[in-house]
Amino acid sequence: MTDVNKTVQKWHASFKKGTDFDSWGQLVEAIDEYQILARQLQKEVQASNSSDFTEEQKVIITVCVFGVFSAAPQNAQSKEEFNLEDLKKLETIIKNILTFNKEFPFDVQPVPLRKILAPGEEENLEMEEDEDAAAGAGATDAFLQRAPGTLLPRLPSEPGMTLLTLKIEKIGLKDAGQCIDPYMTVSVKDMNGVDVNPAQDTPVASRKEDTYIHFGVDVEIQRHVEKLPKGAAIFFEFKHYKPKKRFTSTKCFAFMEMDEVKPGPIVIELYKKPTDFKRKKLHLLTKKPLFLHLHQTLHKDS
Repeated sequence: MTDVNKTVQKWHASFKKGTDFDSWGQLVEAIDEYQILARQLQKEVQASNSSDFTEEQKVIITVCVFGVFSAAPQNAQSKEEFNLEDLKKLETIIKNILTFNKEFPFDVQPVPLRKILAPGEEENLEMEEDEDAAAGAGATDAFLQRAPGTLLPRLPSEPGMTLLTLKIEKIGLKDAGQCIDPYMTVSVKDMNGVDVNPAQDTPVASRKEDTYIHFGVDVEIQRHVEKLPKGAAIFFEFKHYKPKKRFTSTKCFAFMEMDEVKPGPIVIELYKKPTDFKRKKLHLLTKKPLFLHLHQTLHKDS
């Protein structure tokens, strides 16, 4: 078996794993598999020295990326266009990518290039801007956009246990109007900066007004408050798209510690990147009165 056949076989196995998790209702695991597959596919498309696939095959792969990444099961917006059965139509295409020559099973419109990045990957890209800019100058545009959010539903209630919903209302930034496709990545980390739950991305912000970017979106923390480890914190990374560099960058971050978890509104400070999940070297983003505005709701099943 050739290397390219092994690559395609690996893609198909990852895709099948994701749709299996999706059909079983295991959303977190399904999302992980879809995102892993989407990054693998796009990496192949963007490899300028790759000769394993023809240009026509790369176009098909790119459209598969859009289909896979847009169809994540937690994305209510994408459900208007995709469902699990539609997603499964991609299986035959991915499995037979080397010989596929039929019409695509659904319409996909060209959209601007976006790099699909794992949570936290943006931090390293800031140090590689010059290299990326040079590489991007001759890159071929692809039919890809950032997924419209990876928010998860609220966990089932348990007697005596508390669930936390965080509404991200708005963020204050002096250059708010210049941010393109702004969104938040929300994660829960222990005191050593290790993930407690899968990170969640919000959809792109709903509107911009003066020095504020408005979200108005609920994020369901994926663990009961009583089960969060001592010293844990909830992080909010503000991200936006940089068209010249053609990637998504973290602009600033904020965090909430467990003693701040209480019903009602809360305003928290913004810090300069890179995101310090261990909370050891923190530097305020600005001296201006600009903050992240949240509203907390606690759900307790008695």
